[in-house]
Amino acid sequence: MKPTPVWLFDLDNTLHDASRAAFGMIDRAMTDYIVRELGVSREQADFLRRDYWRRYGATLLGLVRHHQVNAPHFLKHTHALPGLEDELHTHAHDRAALRQLPGRKYVLTNAPAAYAHRVLDALGLADCFDDVLCIEDMCMFGQYRPKPDARMLRHVLARLKVPAHRCILVEDTLAHQKSARGLGMKTVWMQRYMRRNSHGPEVGVYVRRRPCYVHARIRSLQKLREL
Repeated sequence: MKPTPVWLFDLDNTLHDASRAAFGMIDRAMTDYIVRELGVSREQADFLRRDYWRRYGATLLGLVRHHQVNAPHFLKHTHALPGLEDELHTHAHDRAALRQLPGRKYVLTNAPAAYAHRVLDALGLADCFDDVLCIEDMCMFGQYRPKPDARMLRHVLARLKVPAHRCILVEDTLAHQKSARGLGMKTVWMQRYMRRNSHGPEVGVYVRRRPCYVHARIRSLQKLREL
């Protein structure tokens, strides 16, 4: 009997259109936080937010490393986001597609747990997943190691007790897929929201090109059953 796959889903811009509202709200909240906590101008705060995100994969990592910012404090205050639920949308066919997939399903996101659960609850997707693995679960040896850190991904595989070749990562971010593929996972590139996406490293990427470390490109969760 063929073993069932284990699915790892990114959250933002994979399960919902985060660029539509959530990312803008988070960016503003992070910039406000940096202005308030570091005492810099808004222009400098915006530069640091973007620069640390590009260099480390998460603004939080740069703030912790260079400014000794308290990570839980940062996550709490930058993801409060009043009114977030009113801006989130999904479709019934997305819920159906997830429920019909064989195998265990997990959300693997660099977002904090409180935000991730709010989003999943608002989208009506919470009961589609066996668990949610957030940035709080990505702390190793006292340091946060979010995606695309390969050490963290190995830890996730060990925690789930699954070999890499049975694991499928569904993501919008290519750097995360490249790291996962290096460990032997299968990778699926979600492109559904990229054409309208003004946030992230995939801005301007030629979406018809499939990198060698990507197994498949999709624009709909329903396509996962065909893989």
